[in-house]
Amino acid sequence: MKVRGKVWKYGDELDTDVIYPGKYLVTFDPTEAGKHAMEGIDPDFHKKISKGDILVAGRNFGTGSAREQAAVALKSAGVGLVIADSFARTFYRNAINVGMPVLELKGIKNKVDEKDELEVDLDHGVIRNITKRENYPFPAMPPFIMEILKVGGAVPYYKNRIGRE
Repeated sequence: MKVRGKVWKYGDELDTDVIYPGKYLVTFDPTEAGKHAMEGIDPDFHKKISKGDILVAGRNFGTGSAREQAAVALKSAGVGLVIADSFARTFYRNAINVGMPVLELKGIKNKVDEKDELEVDLDHGVIRNITKRENYPFPAMPPFIMEILKVGGAVPYYKNRIGRE
């Protein structure tokens, strides 16, 4: 599974209110949610991102409330992957559950620049910075997480497993 896109960089401790402001929790429409992704820090984010683009952030991305809508909003906005030094555990699992790839790699924020083009091979554990002609290895994700991502999230994953058993 490969993700290729342009980098959008953000800092440390981005909480779910910044990623998807609480005032929008009244809607359950993923398309509408995508229009408000990152609105708390970058109101024009949804206008400038292209499908597959990659968010790069510092430590503890997705801290705060356990709202699954934060991951849904990013995925619906077109984000192909979030790479951060670390994630709030609940956000990390919510992202996997909705089929949104997330990757921890300490120091990534210092290795890439905004608008660098990356190609991330999740199966083989390598980030290719196409702009800088550099590679950054990372530990491959466990097979069951890759399977969840490949089928689009936890619901389709478990439906497939139930159907097989």
